[in-house]
Amino acid sequence: MFGYLRRSPSGEEADEDHSMQSELESYAQREGFVLERVFTEGAPGSEGAFFAMVEGIKGSDVKNVIAPSLWHFARLPGLQEAMRQHIEREIGARLWIVQGARG
Repeated sequence: MFGYLRRSPSGEEADEDHSMQSELESYAQREGFVLERVFTEGAPGSEGAFFAMVEGIKGSDVKNVIAPSLWHFARLPGLQEAMRQHIEREIGARLWIVQGARG
């Protein structure tokens, strides 16, 4: 499973990134997956993290993507849905959203 998240513009990036990544790892494990890699938008040297993730999926056997919420893909609901459809329909991967799925 690949993870995807977008850095918050707040000044607490390192702590927040670590917390979100830990949450993704815990959720993935509960669902029986190994979180192989997390693509982080807004991290230094990560320009185009979404596109890098898409290419990573295309070139591997990974068919599951996890994100903290749809907000990490886009702020606008219409764009969020377009990103979800791109992942699920165009790439053929399943999208897992952690928000609201505490267990």
